[in-house]
Amino acid sequence: MAPVARRLSRNHGVLEPLQTARSVDAQVEELREVLAKHSRAPAVLIGHSWGAWLSLLAAARYPELAGKLILVSCPAFAESYTTHLQTRRLERLDDAEKAEYEAAAAALGDPSAPHSDGPLEKLGRLAAKADAYARIDEAEEPAIRVSGEIYRAVWNEAAAMRRSGELLCRARMVRCPVVAIHGDADSSPAAGVAEPLSAALPGFRLIVLAQCGHRPWLERYAKEEFYGKLLAQIG
Repeated sequence: MAPVARRLSRNHGVLEPLQTARSVDAQVEELREVLAKHSRAPAVLIGHSWGAWLSLLAAARYPELAGKLILVSCPAFAESYTTHLQTRRLERLDDAEKAEYEAAAAALGDPSAPHSDGPLEKLGRLAAKADAYARIDEAEEPAIRVSGEIYRAVWNEAAAMRRSGELLCRARMVRCPVVAIHGDADSSPAAGVAEPLSAALPGFRLIVLAQCGHRPWLERYAKEEFYGKLLAQIG
């Protein structure tokens, strides 16, 4: 999200916190501390992918901190919508990439495997390719060191919350306006966000971007529309 933060900083004060805690609740608290220290509440929380869930969880627990919630390329809120996620991704990779993707996913999913950041880096690189529609401006994305250990701990817990229904229960506690921006070519379907949240949150809104994958700011045909829609929602 660094390119998005830079673009928004032309007209708005922006924080781009990096999460280092090793549990879902600890990351929520980590975000709360940053907001309490460096922002004037209520803030507009913009989260991408896992960050969208994190922003929603923070808004649910600390409603006084969130004036509006914007979910960009949010993961689905129910397991049923994820059935074809990996299939869609693998269809967009060549044979060598498929093998590399499956090996990295298996290593991250194996609790007995030694902690290593390598599989997560590989999975992220290949998923970024598979989740894109017409990717551009790769140089805009800065290199950030990832942590396989944090990913395993936090994502496994978050996925369990989705399976049990706890994630959606927490979503119902959000009191601020919620808008989702989602690409129509994202491997994770917009329906997995729109249908559960429309039932859980009165006034929820979905904005779908055509010819757009998982990172709208790097999409050839949707980049400028994404920024226009995002700025309009911030106000």
